[in-house]
Amino acid sequence: MTAFSEASPRGAERGRRVRSVVILGGGTAGWMTATALARQFGGTLDITLLESEEIGTVGVGEATIPTIHWFNQLIGLDEAAFLRETKASFKLGIEFVDWVRPGHRYFHPFGTFGVQFPGVAFHHRWMKARAEGLDLPLSAFSLADELAQQGRFATPAGDARSILSTLGYAYHFDASLYARHLRGIAEAGGVTRIEGKLQDVERDGESGLVTALTTQRGERLEGDLFVDCSGFRALLIDGAMGGGFEDWSHWLPCDRAVAVPCARLDDTTPFTRSTARPAGWQWRIPLQHRIGNGHVFASRFMGEDEATAMLMANLDGEALAEPRALRFTAGTRRKAWIGNVVALGLSSGFLEPLESTSIHLIQSGIAKLLTLFPDRDMDPMLAERYNGLLNADMDNIKDFLILHYHANPGRTEPFWVERREMELPESLVAREEQYRRSGRLMLGGEELFRDASWLAVLNGQEIVAGDYNPLADVLDSATNIAQVRQVAEVIQRAAPTLPLHDAALAAAMAQG
Repeated sequence: MTAFSEASPRGAERGRRVRSVVILGGGTAGWMTATALARQFGGTLDITLLESEEIGTVGVGEATIPTIHWFNQLIGLDEAAFLRETKASFKLGIEFVDWVRPGHRYFHPFGTFGVQFPGVAFHHRWMKARAEGLDLPLSAFSLADELAQQGRFATPAGDARSILSTLGYAYHFDASLYARHLRGIAEAGGVTRIEGKLQDVERDGESGLVTALTTQRGERLEGDLFVDCSGFRALLIDGAMGGGFEDWSHWLPCDRAVAVPCARLDDTTPFTRSTARPAGWQWRIPLQHRIGNGHVFASRFMGEDEATAMLMANLDGEALAEPRALRFTAGTRRKAWIGNVVALGLSSGFLEPLESTSIHLIQSGIAKLLTLFPDRDMDPMLAERYNGLLNADMDNIKDFLILHYHANPGRTEPFWVERREMELPESLVAREEQYRRSGRLMLGGEELFRDASWLAVLNGQEIVAGDYNPLADVLDSATNIAQVRQVAEVIQRAAPTLPLHDAALAAAMAQG
């Protein structure tokens, strides 16, 4: 075996490596980060996490989107144990109630619409068929939508010939139980947890890099890389490094939420529900042991007492705790990585829980950090690349959320009228105009929300395409209509044969 000295090329390389990471803050972001780093570095990295049990977590991230499967695979998560320990349920999508007008509803399903035929994308085939007499809505071509309506669930199939291959799914879970579950995995992987609160941040006078955190009890935590998971307080990225914040409340003015759990119903529905209210919206997240509820609202248009009363009047069952109030501002930090500090989770920005993107943004940040993981010299090009990718992520999600709000032709309350009339980001205007003209979705390769998501919300909010891809006109009209209709018929036949959600959940938890 050959030994390498610090003077040799290999030894110098090893000498530059980050040897210790300090994570400030626990909760979902902190423990996801700790678990991922521990699993990926396999004990070669000293990881310390500082958190205080006296500091509560926001806890609005109880619903996820299908990208969570990437993270679960990364850390080798046992799905059955995860479902049992976090009181989770399956999620096939989000039902939007009253967003267009009172009494209106639509569904944003996970997975795809239709199946993949040769030639143009399925939705262009559907648009051509609609223009030539087909009377079926877009929702008829989503198996996830149909299963959600029937309270059923199935996991996707790998065989592209099966209609089950068009499904996608995610989870609802108890955020505090999820953090506890991840903590167990992380600590088993060698992560050290320190109980305490931050007192001081030490920085190198020449480089400006953070060198250590001091706790209120006087403990000193040295590190090469520091990850800020301190939530809205952003104690490192803003407090120490002066990262700044870009306020997006002119587009996304909801700045308050009231949350409360209530007793569950007999059947656990496999979807999140989002119901529009006069100055915001209400979430409903079904778990095994309770239902999570919250009212997100804009304080310029509604007071907290009224918002709380509205929430409490619209619960499925008895409240299980006192309502809890939260305050936030929609926006982002354009520099979420400065020097040797990387912000993950709420400390990097917040886009409200409308499309369940909070946990995705945590894991997206983790993925970027792993790809761009630095040496101790903290090459600024890595931070620049990280920030550019995160900014693109945030901007694209921001546009998608704004779309829900401004396209509301039938709402008359001042909040909704203002949303309908507000000036939109140029990027969103361009997307909408192109879709209205040609039915095309102008999406980049790295965007989170893909064709099916944009189609669901554009059509759900009654933004209609006036044309379709000319390639579709190559298709014989009668043949195209018959083929498109057949997809809907396959979905109608398949759905009743699949298990009810609670039965599927019980079977999944019994595995292993």
